Amino acid sequence: MARHPFGPRGGQRARNRIYTVLALLFIVVVIAFIYGPFGNNEAEILEKGLPADANSDANVPGENETGKDVVIKPEPVPAPNLPKIAPGPTVEPNPEAAELINKATALISEKPSKIIEARERLNETLRMPMSTQQRVFVRDQLSELSNKWLLSRTVLPDDPLCESYEVKSGDRLETIGKRYKVPYEILMEINKISRPEALQAGLPIKVIKGPFHAKVYRSTFTMDVYLQNTFVRSFSVGLGLPGRETPTGLWRVKSDGKAHSTSWRDPDTGRVYQPEDPDYPLGSRWIGLEGLTGEAKGREGFGIHGTKDPEQIGTAGSRGCIRMHNGEVIQVYNMLFPGLSQVEVVD
Repeated sequence: MARHPFGPRGGQRARNRIYTVLALLFIVVVIAFIYGPFGNNEAEILEKGLPADANSDANVPGENETGKDVVIKPEPVPAPNLPKIAPGPTVEPNPEAAELINKATALISEKPSKIIEARERLNETLRMPMSTQQRVFVRDQLSELSNKWLLSRTVLPDDPLCESYEVKSGDRLETIGKRYKVPYEILMEINKISRPEALQAGLPIKVIKGPFHAKVYRSTFTMDVYLQNTFVRSFSVGLGLPGRETPTGLWRVKSDGKAHSTSWRDPDTGRVYQPEDPDYPLGSRWIGLEGLTGEAKGREGFGIHGTKDPEQIGTAGSRGCIRMHNGEVIQVYNMLFPGLSQVEVVD
């Protein structure tokens, strides 16, 4: 007699087939969920941006389902609130500026000197139109004062830009610098620390509340460096030659842009220069920049660097980079913080 298809053995085979079909359907649903409209595929991650802790550079091209490049753009960064210095001098000295200068000079002469108050008054005058003689005096005074409030181990009373920090067990100088948004090299310099490993727990060190910024004037070939929006000092620079002018606008120090004793490839000839080469063009330091606004927007390959041709400082002779004397570019290198410090180039 024939067996019923759903008898003891036929029923088991039928149930096995049903289980197999159900398992396959489950797998298909899972795959569709992950890679379909409900899942976070690679293109969506690239479009939305990587998590904050992802180890990835900005502006990294990806590829979506259509094969078109997707670019992750960095978040916009506000321009530093640097004083807007009048572009040209007045014919006669500005009486209002003269009054502030006289008050600042009197504060410096007091016993003890009121350096921080004098610094604030002089910094205020930079926003005013004034004669060339007045402006030179103000810059010189502020530069001299920076040796006392910034570049010494002393923390002056009521200074909002500097404070004392007691080193804790396990602290590293680089970590402390990141916390205060300044390179660890400037902390080594002002605290007379010979090497980072020499940091001692329990001892106080002077720290600076950064970041530093810079403003470059193409018309005068000068760079002014500020701590936040307080003038520190001015440097002479070399800029791009005609046809390859240094682009105006706002730049930011690249997160991986600082280096010294590094090789460099000439984009025009393809030659690779080594630091020991007699005609090595980068000098003692390199600070790579990325363009944020203006003519600089989206541009790379530009930077601040030293030079073995100091006679070109104060002239238009570079391929667009900002050149400095080797000793002075080391000072700026020790101040500008990668990813935070900004450089504004104006006419």
